[in-house]
Amino acid sequence: MTFLKIIIGLAELGIVVFIHELGHFLAARFSGIDVEAFSVGWGKPLLKKKIGNVEYRLGMLPIGGYCKMKGENGYGEAWENSKNGKAPDASSFYGAHPAKRVLTAFAGPFFNFLFAVVVLSIIWGAGVDVKTLENRIVVLADIDGKSYPSDRAGLVSGDRIIEIAGTPIGNYGELRENIGLNPGKALAVKVDRDGAILDLTVTPDLEKSGEGKIGVYYWTTPVVSAVAPESPAEKAGLKAGDRILSMNGSPLPYTVAVLRIFRDAQPERFSVEYERGGELFSAELSGVSYVSGAPETGIEYPFIAYRTPSLSPPAALAAGIKESVKTFAVSVKSLALLFRGVDLTQAVSGPARITYMVGEVAAQGFGENLRTGLSSAGSFLALISIALCFMNLLPLPILDGGLIVLSVVEGIKGGPLNPKFVSIFQTAGVVIIFGLMVFSLFNDILFFASR
Repeated sequence: MTFLKIIIGLAELGIVVFIHELGHFLAARFSGIDVEAFSVGWGKPLLKKKIGNVEYRLGMLPIGGYCKMKGENGYGEAWENSKNGKAPDASSFYGAHPAKRVLTAFAGPFFNFLFAVVVLSIIWGAGVDVKTLENRIVVLADIDGKSYPSDRAGLVSGDRIIEIAGTPIGNYGELRENIGLNPGKALAVKVDRDGAILDLTVTPDLEKSGEGKIGVYYWTTPVVSAVAPESPAEKAGLKAGDRILSMNGSPLPYTVAVLRIFRDAQPERFSVEYERGGELFSAELSGVSYVSGAPETGIEYPFIAYRTPSLSPPAALAAGIKESVKTFAVSVKSLALLFRGVDLTQAVSGPARITYMVGEVAAQGFGENLRTGLSSAGSFLALISIALCFMNLLPLPILDGGLIVLSVVEGIKGGPLNPKFVSIFQTAGVVIIFGLMVFSLFNDILFFASR
């Protein structure tokens, strides 16, 4: 299964990279910059055919692709030619007008953004299957006895958060999103407490991962929705519809109470009291394992499942644009959080982890049904595409953003930049990017080792 996830992840990332390079290719052709080669895939070409001045290739590795433009690595040569009175080759990248270079460099990230808009518009047009939990909460202080923003703000277990900073909250997914994107910001929160509406203010902590947290869990009443085959629960006789009342003699008012019950000891065997059809029963579960302090019993609890309505093409396009802009804004905000004490080993992922995560999301979705798989894979693909768009627009040497900055400065200056300066600028970029690659690879190794 892990191998399948990696294959799926590589295929999806390949699509995103191909779209990026396609943007460069089309813009270069439009701008009159010669493209020497355009490849689908990397590595030694399995097939190649020259059409006009462009050699089209099919690479050995079906991962992304590349667009090789004439003179893209020859800034010094272009500058020397112009200095010696020799007109630069206008069909080469650095011989082209700065505005054409800006257009060509910008087209790659822009195509990634457009691709995300198209994918998300299709998903919204078809309708999205959503699984989430209700907006009723359990404060973490009731689980581990520590203090968090939630209890300091006056929230208590059982509260239903219905609004955050003026945004209506209908489920736990919306709650987590609005909290996660606003670390350190005082948020006005409207709470439904047993029918009484309260106005509170809570300030999320900035977690090491870069996400805002207030110290809450979801509230789910422990009514069994399904029992996994051959699990401890099935062997003990538990069935769908049973209401779990207690475990090892400790009440279970909500499902995450198991973290409190088994905080100090995690036995392989324990007793369960439950209600079925108005009668009380007890059973003993054996062969129980634990994940993050919670017993793996094979009991599944209900969640909220709904389907968003299928939108008309104009409405779907509007939703796709809105979601893409929102995701891009989150990327900008996330970068700012890196300078606020975030643990980079948790916040920065490398290609290996991203590949695995893309494949994992798609595999889980396809494990349910084709529609959910396509929706999950498409949504994550759009997310990665926008992330690639944003990262390439950063004004770092050797990235598209760095090329745009150099070209703009050259256009303002009205003449070529000093090759020595450009060389230093690009060398610094190589060092920075290489350092980030090594660091992200180290993070990926730690991630996979922890799993």
